[in-house]
Amino acid sequence: MSEAAAARSAGAGPFSIFERTVAWRYLRSRRKETVISVIASISFLGIMLGVATLIVVMAVMNGFRAELLTRILGVNGHLIVQPLDSPLEDYAQVASRINGVAGVKYALPLIDGQVLAQGNVGGGTGALVRGIRGEDLGKIAIVASNIKQGSLDGFDSGEGVAIGKRMAENLGLTLGDTITLISPDGDVTPLDTNPRMKGYKIAAIFEVGMSEYDSSIVYMPFSEAQLYFNMDGRAQTIEIYVDNPDDVDALEPKIEEAAQRPIDIVDWRQRNQTFFSALQVQRNVMFMILTLIVLVAALNIISGLVMLVKDKGHDIAILRTMGATRGAILRIFLMAGAAIGVAGTLAGVLLGVVICLNVERIRQFFSWMTGKVLFNPELYFLNQLPARMELGETLSVIVMALVLSFLATLFPAWQAARLDPVEALRYE
Repeated sequence: MSEAAAARSAGAGPFSIFERTVAWRYLRSRRKETVISVIASISFLGIMLGVATLIVVMAVMNGFRAELLTRILGVNGHLIVQPLDSPLEDYAQVASRINGVAGVKYALPLIDGQVLAQGNVGGGTGALVRGIRGEDLGKIAIVASNIKQGSLDGFDSGEGVAIGKRMAENLGLTLGDTITLISPDGDVTPLDTNPRMKGYKIAAIFEVGMSEYDSSIVYMPFSEAQLYFNMDGRAQTIEIYVDNPDDVDALEPKIEEAAQRPIDIVDWRQRNQTFFSALQVQRNVMFMILTLIVLVAALNIISGLVMLVKDKGHDIAILRTMGATRGAILRIFLMAGAAIGVAGTLAGVLLGVVICLNVERIRQFFSWMTGKVLFNPELYFLNQLPARMELGETLSVIVMALVLSFLATLFPAWQAARLDPVEALRYE
C-alpha cells in the first residue's frame, strides 16, 4: 500500500477531520507549552489590533474628507465665474443664462469682502462678508437648514445679517444685537482712504458644523453689500452649484457659452487642491505605517510556529511513521497558523466596526475622563469626530491581513513537512 493510500485509509485526506483535530490540539494551551501559547496569543492580539486600527484610522480619514468636502462644497460653489474685460454689471442676466445649462443647480451672484467684525466682547475678529440675495441664500441648504436662531424671512428688505454660531459666541453676540463691520476699503478723501464702519443687526445665527465657517462668515443682503463695498450695480463673482461636482470639466465649455461674455472659471478642485492632496497623502502614509502592525503580528506567527515545529518534532515523526504524508503535515501547520490569522482578522474587523460606530461617544468619554478637549473644533474644523467605512477599503484590509497571515505560515509548515522521521526518532 502506498503512503497516500495509507493516509486516506487512516482518515488523513486533505483538510480532513484528522488534520483539523491535530492542528487544533497544537493550538491548545498546555502547561509545558506556555511559551508557544503566549506567542500565539500575542500574534492573535497583534493582528486583531492591527486590523482594527487600520479600519478605524481609514474610516476616520474618509469621514474627515467626506465631511469637509460636504461642508466646503455646501458653502462654496463648485465653479466660480469671474469677469475678465469689464465689471459684472449684467450679473442677473448671466446668472439666469447659466441656470439654464443642464447639470447646473443654480448660479448665485456674490460680493465678497474681508472685514474686521466687532461685538460686545473681545477686540474683534477677521470675517468674510458675503453679499447675497435672500432667495439665493435660501438655496444654500447647509446654511438655510441650519439656522439656530432667528430667520431669513425678509433678509433682502432689512439691514440685518446672518452670522455663524461660533462668531456669535466669540464676540458675545445674540439675536438682535449689533455687529460692527470695519472695512479698509472705505471712502476716498483728499488726504487718505477712511475705513468704512457700520453696524448691522443680527437677523439670524447659523451653524454648518465647520468651525472655520461658523466663526468667520457674515451673510449680508446683496444690495447692502453693493453699498458697503462701493460696488453699485454690479457683482464680484457668480458661484455655480452643479449636480455632480466631479463633472465640472464637462460643464465649463457650456457655461462659457451661456455666459456670452469673457469670463474666467475656477473649479473647486483648483481652490482646494493643496488641502485635499495633503489629506490623501496623509491617508496613504497612515495606511502604510499601520500595515507594519499587522506585519509584526505575522512575524510573531512565524516565530510561534517555528517553536511549535521544534517542540513537536517527536510527534511529527510518529505521525509520519503511522502513514501521514508530507502534505498532511504541511496542511496541519498551515491550518494552525492560518487559524490565528483568520481569528485575529475577524476579531479585528468586529472591533473596528464597533469603534467606528461609537467613535464620537468614545471621544466624549475620554474627554470627560481626562478633563481635556479632545479633537478641538478650532484645530480640526469639524464639531465632532467623523468615521465613514468604505466596503472596498475594509475588504482590502481584510485581504491584506489574511494574505500576510497565510504567507507567515508557509515557511514553518514547509519546515515541518520536510522533517525526517528517522532523524527525529534516532535519539529517542
